[in-house]
Amino acid sequence: MFKIDRFVFAILITISLAYLFPFWGSKSSPLPLDTISSIGIALIFFFYGLKLSPEKLKSDLTNWKLHLLIQLVTFLLFPLFVLAFHPFSETTSETSFWLPFFFLAALPSTVSSSVVMVSMAKGNVPAAIFNASISGLIGIVITPLWMGFFLSKGSSDFELGDIYIKLLKEILLPVILGVFMHRFWGQFALKHTKKLATFDKSVILLIIYKSYSDSFQEKVFSTVKILDLIFVALGVLALFYGVYFISGFLSKKLNFSQEDKITAQFCASKKSLVHGTIFSKILFPSTYAMGIVLLPIMLYHAFQLFIISIIATRLGKENKS
Repeated sequence: MFKIDRFVFAILITISLAYLFPFWGSKSSPLPLDTISSIGIALIFFFYGLKLSPEKLKSDLTNWKLHLLIQLVTFLLFPLFVLAFHPFSETTSETSFWLPFFFLAALPSTVSSSVVMVSMAKGNVPAAIFNASISGLIGIVITPLWMGFFLSKGSSDFELGDIYIKLLKEILLPVILGVFMHRFWGQFALKHTKKLATFDKSVILLIIYKSYSDSFQEKVFSTVKILDLIFVALGVLALFYGVYFISGFLSKKLNFSQEDKITAQFCASKKSLVHGTIFSKILFPSTYAMGIVLLPIMLYHAFQLFIISIIATRLGKENKS
């Protein structure tokens, strides 16, 4: 029987706590949550680098057609889908949700759940590991570039150079340091993968709590209607299924094996909540309502786990030898 991911429940509890006790996550809070989350972000990506094996990444480059398809869908097709609706959003009441949707589309693929789901469905697991790993690194460069087209117009605080300096300090340098230390501590990181995943999720929940505390204190959601939430949920589902089926169609055209097709569809249709919460903290100025910004990616995270788990279970039974 399918079980709802516990992290989804943890997110709902965190949002509830932010609603009930917004002061501790607000700008006037005596707790240094910004500093704590910044240190947590750096540690997340240091551990991420620790688990990356340079030799393994080099050996996985041979299946370049599959890798290229996944990354093009993740960083080009996804954003173009949402970009096509930009002219319509300017004439509707959902204007404020278009940028959060575009942010969702510009994010890299998730890591752990992609690999787990591909394994369940009997797909190409080494390729899933490679693409999930490389996607996060590419996203450090590509996601800010995509967002720069719109954030720079809407805010005088957005400076791409400053953004990349923040990304360099909080994300890229910790990753590089982690990769450098892989030969010494790599096995330790792999051995404690579950504990590190718990740490990652704890930092993400802290960022979500702070984001929603600010939004609740400033009464951001007082202007959001039920119809708006339904619109966001339907938009998230349409985006997921659109990308999932197009990835499958392109995989057939490229004559991929069943294992590679599964990997292409699962990895290309995923978006990372980890990167979403972290990038939102760095990319968006403090004037933005972060609760609204994170809403589409949190819904997408829940839907992708639910839908892909069902598909992976079915494919795993079908492909059982």
